Amino acid sequence: MVNAVDFNGRPLHFIGVGGIGMSALAYILARRGLAVSGSDLRLTHITQRLQDEGVHIFWSQVASNLEFFQREAAPCRDLVTASGAATSATPVSEKSSGRSRAERSLKSLLPPQVVCSTAIHPENPEYQAAIELGCPILHRSDVLAALMAEYRGIAIAGTHGKTTTSSMIGYMLMQAGLDPTIVVGGEVNAWGGNAWAGTGEWLVAEADESDGSLVKLQTEVGVVTNIELDHPDHYRSLDEVVDTFQVFAQQCQVLIGSIDCVTVRDRLRPTITYSLDPASEADYVADAIHYTGTGTTAQVWERGQLLGTLQLKLLGRHNLSNALAAVAVGRLLQLDFVTIAEALSRFEGARRRFEQRGEYGGILFVDDYAHHPSEVEVTLAAAKLQTIGSGAVRKRVVAIFQPHRYSRTQTFLQEFANAFGSADVVLTTDIYSAGELDPGTITGRQFAEAVARNHPQVVYEPTLATVAERLKHLLQPGDIALFLGAGNLNQLIPELMSFYQTQASETAESLCIQA
Repeated sequence: MVNAVDFNGRPLHFIGVGGIGMSALAYILARRGLAVSGSDLRLTHITQRLQDEGVHIFWSQVASNLEFFQREAAPCRDLVTASGAATSATPVSEKSSGRSRAERSLKSLLPPQVVCSTAIHPENPEYQAAIELGCPILHRSDVLAALMAEYRGIAIAGTHGKTTTSSMIGYMLMQAGLDPTIVVGGEVNAWGGNAWAGTGEWLVAEADESDGSLVKLQTEVGVVTNIELDHPDHYRSLDEVVDTFQVFAQQCQVLIGSIDCVTVRDRLRPTITYSLDPASEADYVADAIHYTGTGTTAQVWERGQLLGTLQLKLLGRHNLSNALAAVAVGRLLQLDFVTIAEALSRFEGARRRFEQRGEYGGILFVDDYAHHPSEVEVTLAAAKLQTIGSGAVRKRVVAIFQPHRYSRTQTFLQEFANAFGSADVVLTTDIYSAGELDPGTITGRQFAEAVARNHPQVVYEPTLATVAERLKHLLQPGDIALFLGAGNLNQLIPELMSFYQTQASETAESLCIQA
């Protein structure tokens, strides 16, 4: 059931506003001129972007935050200045012209609508205070569904590839001059974040199945990239996941789906289909495919007619499939293929999706969000392309992986054990709980031992600190250091890049002295 959302001036308060999904919605609503506030635990570039739009942010999740809406103009506690210093008098989100939108709207717009994600526990004190105050409680999916109802919607769903595909489609529509509103689960340099408030009639949004809230969305165009069990903490079986996607499919006027996924093909029966198999008889297929370490080239066919050649900067089979989904959407919107192909050829991807962070000491550091066995496998296969051929500049793929959630690690242990075949070296660490309680049935060491039964070179380090120290001795010039996982493993990347940058500088200075 979708809860009613008021976009006519009543303020919205986001508990956990800095989350990737929550912040995107908060940004769009702030750009629309609504009074938006929220709480989070630390200042980040994401929360800074929200502050720049006038979003009023509290730096703790406590009951007293909701007292803010019971006062007319009293200063707020627990706020932080733009420089990061604590203050009890000046809200960081206020602009030089005066009070924040939330504070300016107190008299006529109480109490606020409170927005939560599934990550917010019912015992959260701020959540409890919102209930006691009588605030309408909304899930983030309620807000997204309400936004989508005001636009012509394009919702991208699937176990894997949602962020890249939705970002591709959003970028394609921007380049075509349609100026869509975009809400995605990752950051994209092309629009400077995880959301874009366009002026056009289309809304492109990533649709999340992880908690079942996907069923709230009703949209003009739906895309399903694939269906697998990925969240055993919420679903007991693949059939339960399929049930959720079937409800979503019924609420899409047009459903576009990859029939390379048998589950999508047989259980959803999409209106428009795409495939990397030319013999599949899909509406959109690719052939003459050439995968390299610098990109992908393929011919694209539409119902038996050659549209032309597609050239992508993104690597691997999975990203070509994502691009075919974008082609199908573009053609449905009557874009010519030249416009589609030009846009996709320039698209550089979303952050944390094979994001090349830099090269130091001859080592390329790459950050990727892959946390499911299928994602790990295709991401490593794409990386391996850079080490193949006589002209390859890379020698080894070093996979550094942090298992994410006990439930996922336990459920897919055997699949993970077989997923690292394209890596030359594998380094794993302890399991990132993501808030789950440790059931005592699986450990990071046991995970590493399972991978080692199928891979000749596996290293286990229990903590991020020991991972960093091991990598300072393990990595070599010519390596791709590929950090994989949805947790906090990527926090190590700046430290390691700095280490190898310093080491390279010292080596260069030594050679100059010797010369």
